This record gives sequence, C-alpha cells and structure tokens, in this order.
Amino acid sequence: MRKVTSAPSVRLKLALGLLVALNWSCNNDNDDPQALPYGSGVLVVNQGNFTDNNGTISYFPPTGSTASYDIFNQVNQRSLTGSVQAYEEADGKGLILVDNTTAGQDKVEIVDANTFKSLATLKSPEIENPRSAVRVSANKVYVSCWDLSGDFSNGTFYKDPGYIAVVDLTTHTVTKKIPAVKGVETLLLVGSEVFAGSTGGSTKLTVIDITTDQLKTGIEIGANPNPVAVDGNGKLWVYSGGEMIRVNPQSKAIENRLKIGTDKTRSLSKFRLSADKQYFYFVSSFYDAADNYKEKGETYRFSVNDTSVPATTPFIKRLFSGLAVEPQSGIIYGGYTPSYKQAGYVFRYQTSGTLIDSVKAEIAPSGFYFK
Repeated sequence: MRKVTSAPSVRLKLALGLLVALNWSCNNDNDDPQALPYGSGVLVVNQGNFTDNNGTISYFPPTGSTASYDIFNQVNQRSLTGSVQAYEEADGKGLILVDNTTAGQDKVEIVDANTFKSLATLKSPEIENPRSAVRVSANKVYVSCWDLSGDFSNGTFYKDPGYIAVVDLTTHTVTKKIPAVKGVETLLLVGSEVFAGSTGGSTKLTVIDITTDQLKTGIEIGANPNPVAVDGNGKLWVYSGGEMIRVNPQSKAIENRLKIGTDKTRSLSKFRLSADKQYFYFVSSFYDAADNYKEKGETYRFSVNDTSVPATTPFIKRLFSGLAVEPQSGIIYGGYTPSYKQAGYVFRYQTSGTLIDSVKAEIAPSGFYFK
C-alpha cells in the first residue's frame, strides 16, 4: 500500500513543508492590505461564536514568518458580521459563506481571490443559511442553503425543501435555486454530477446534473448522509449514522458499509481523505458528564481497504474543531477551539501523526483552504 512518504518527490515536498512550518509565527505587523498577497498559502476559516457574529478568515503564507488575521476586514475596512461557514474559490474569485443570527442578514461575500477585495455581496432572500460551496464549471458555483430556519423546539427548524443556489460569477448573481432536501449540507463534485448531503433527517443522497442544473434520481443511504470524498480507487464515500458507505459513483450502487466503533454515545465528524487517497482521518467526540459536559475526543485514522474500524486507538490524542489535509505534502491541519470566547489554534502534524508546530488562529478555526 502506497504511503505519502514513500516517493522521493513527496518526501521533498514534505521536507519543504516542514521548513515552512519552522518559520511560522503569530506576527501581524503588516497593516497595509495592498502588501498582503493572498495568491498562495493557507486560509483558515474561523467560524466564530455564532451568537456574536464574529467569524473571520486568517491567512498563513507559504513562506516567511507572518500570519495575518481577519483579512477581509483588513482589506475592506468592514467585518464579515456573521458566522463563517465555508470558503470556496473559482476562476480567480473567492466565496465566503456567512450565516448571521439576525433573519435576513445571511450572505455570500465574493472577493478577489488574490487581494481579498470585495467584488459583490449576495444577500437574502437569494442566500439563506449557506452551508457549503463547490465550483462546478467555469464561473459557476453551487451553494447549499437551508433556506429560512424555523423553530427547533417544535421540529420545524429546517425548511422543506432547502435549495442549492446556482451562482454566476460573471454577473455575480444567483441564476437559479435547485430544490433540495431539508438541511441540505455538504456538496461534492464527481465528474459531471454533484452529490449533496443533509443534516435535516433525510435518508437520501441528492444527485444533481451540473450541465442542466437538474435533480437526478437520488441514492438511498441512511440517516443524514453526507458525501466525503472519492478515494484512490475511484469510489465515493458517504458518512451516515456511524457508518462509512462506499458507493460506485457511476452505477450508484452501494458496495460496502463500514461500521465505525461501537460506542453510540460518541459523535463522528470531519472525515478527511489523505493526500494519497488511501486513508481517512476523522474526529470522535463525546460530552463528559463528569466534567460539566465538556466536549472531549480524539482523532482517528483508517484505510480505505479496511474491513472494520474499531476506533479504540487514537491516531492523534486531540479533539479538533476543524480538520484538513494539505494535498501536496499530506501534512494534517487541525483546528483547536479552547472556547468560543477566545482565540483558537492550528496544529500541524506529519503523516505519521507527529506534531510539527502550532500557531494562534482566531475564534473556532473550523476549516482550511489550500491555495
């Protein structure tokens, strides 16, 4: 089985990545937005505390010794004013998905991907509770939206159906809303189709033809299915109810169901594929009643060829609020949130699970975008 560190070229990339890591620091002494190029490096999506509407995006350069915080505010002299759910790039532009606690204030900020200068803002009612985004073709992006949320206490929080907004990056407009399941969530592009997940109770994985922007026959999976990635064997993996389900993306047939662990009190999340597409990393967490119900947990790993995942031996003994793998070096990025009222941290690990370094981020680092 091929590993990330087996090929000389990959070892060289990893070595370069480690050299960069040694130069990291938390300095933020460059206040000139024009002098901050964002054409390459790592963007950290800091979700913020939802009730404070204080999500931000941090920037780590590929080389050098500076890290920049709240770069949208630095460049545009205004905050994002909401919880940042995700970031996606397409055709030289960046899309920042912002969810605000106040009704009618959700939006997608469109920026120049290199300078982060604001180009346009997609607002309510075109965008309501944005969750995930994916580039599907030239100047076209899909954005999953829950739509207007309701009352959680009486079971009407998710509007049925949610929708997927089709965004034209030439005109900066929403050209269509594709009806989707309740709580439509993660979007994954595979060939000419987008697979859309759900957190609203649906058991079916939505399938969309990107050439026509039309729904196709969905795939019955199980509770709240969400697509994760396509592995090195060309198989689509979907997480649902404590299982990783392997699907043939062409025939749509389910090939295997891989049960993860046996502890039903734990929540499994943040499944990420390794750079060589042979391993999955994920976070297993629980709320400790003996410690005022504080969330605790660890990070695990399994092979795409495994037949069982006991989830008893942690790969990294730390709970992460965000998890990602740098696609070239295979370095693992973990976002750590000590609380939703203080800055978090980003930890970086070798493919062996050995810690490289850490750097201070902003509140609730939950996502990463590698440029």
